[in-house]
Amino acid sequence: MEALLRWAAELGVSDSPPPTLPSCPSSASSSSPSSCIGRSLVVADFPDAGGRGLAAARDLRRGELVLRVPRAALLTSDRVMADDPRVAACVSAHRPRLSSVQILIVCLLAEVGKGRNSMWYTYLSQLPSYYTILAAFNDFEVEALQVDDAIWVAQKANSAIKSDWEDATPLMKELEFKPKLLMFKSWLWAFATVSSRTLHIAWDEAGCLCPVGDLFNYAAPDDTSFEEENIAEVERLTDGGYEDCNGYCLYARTNYKKGEQVLLGYGTYTNLELLEHYGFLLSENPNEKTFIQLDVDICSTRAWPKDSLYIHPNGHPSFALLCGLRLWATPANHKKAVSHQIYSGSMLSTENEMEIMKWLINKCEGALQQLPTTVEFDESLLIFLCKIQSSTNCRTDVKQSGFEQEFAAFLRFHRFELDCSDNGQLPARLLRSLERWKLAVQWRFNYKKTLKKCVSYCESLVHELALHLNQQ
Repeated sequence: MEALLRWAAELGVSDSPPPTLPSCPSSASSSSPSSCIGRSLVVADFPDAGGRGLAAARDLRRGELVLRVPRAALLTSDRVMADDPRVAACVSAHRPRLSSVQILIVCLLAEVGKGRNSMWYTYLSQLPSYYTILAAFNDFEVEALQVDDAIWVAQKANSAIKSDWEDATPLMKELEFKPKLLMFKSWLWAFATVSSRTLHIAWDEAGCLCPVGDLFNYAAPDDTSFEEENIAEVERLTDGGYEDCNGYCLYARTNYKKGEQVLLGYGTYTNLELLEHYGFLLSENPNEKTFIQLDVDICSTRAWPKDSLYIHPNGHPSFALLCGLRLWATPANHKKAVSHQIYSGSMLSTENEMEIMKWLINKCEGALQQLPTTVEFDESLLIFLCKIQSSTNCRTDVKQSGFEQEFAAFLRFHRFELDCSDNGQLPARLLRSLERWKLAVQWRFNYKKTLKKCVSYCESLVHELALHLNQQ
């Protein structure tokens, strides 16, 4: 990390407060060039919130510039091709058949293949050796998701990446990549790097790899309000982007106290989308959406898109789902007369509301019963998996846990047996798989929790409505 920060400083990366206009700061550092940060940011570890990240080196104000990365430090496909005419010529011949993401992946692997001769070597050598995006999940980990929709997303992601790899292989062979870099495993690593670490740039849909800038961990967007006088500034500055002064500028998205983790918001994602594109999920995600199987006539209405028919993390049905169910539960000859009332979000009648709440209860309970494990089981399994991750004697911990059957299936899948002579420690490859298994269990645990919350919410509402009916 120290080598990376020195290398980045030499390229003009800086977290120095701007001496002039915040939109176009000087890249010169006013302190020691041994590190590109230290004035506004410091590298820190946040074990319960994303792992390694960036912390505030001082109190930061919302909208304040905290990092500038000049274009010279950005790893982009056009920069790689400008520095390597052979790569440029070969890519140009294949460009009509390849996407911008495929081209960036090829350029990234080309730089990896150069080893220490790559100007990006210091940056590339500190990238993760493996990722936990959905496409990297093996069959055991995919099945651990349990929910059909999630399993389908994981399988589709892996299939799409394999297809892209096959399409790009002729180009990589033409560039005489080493055999290791031609393997799907290397392509998957490079794809995960691009998927989870790139930032948006206007001139390339694939984005750019931004040294140091990609150390920021994720903050889910929310509806936080701000003082009126700061609104215009906030809309322009928050999070950042590539600006006219030939640099990627990143700004504090909120006020931070010294030592707090500085986060970057890069989109609104559900947990499944976070897992698919970035390889992590949030225990409390304000943008989470839980979908249940709906009857065809509910989904067929053109009034609400299918992706708007979901359950919120607190168990409440979305506005569109509630309206759609109210309309669905209305007799066909009355729907036109009450449609304006439904579209406004108003309850039609006590009877109609009770009917749809009972329907939701049955749907959620039915979905829970079809899944092979319960919320309580998954919660205990998560505790067990966390313990195994740091265990020095898996054999003993497994026997004491009550999860011998599940762990045995995990070991069988990997064709591995715990050796009595090694204190039962797991090798690195199994620990990586264990991490992905834990993510799958976390996702399904959150999914089931939301369904249970929905059942509780609907039961409470049915009880209130029944009392109201009895009082009439």
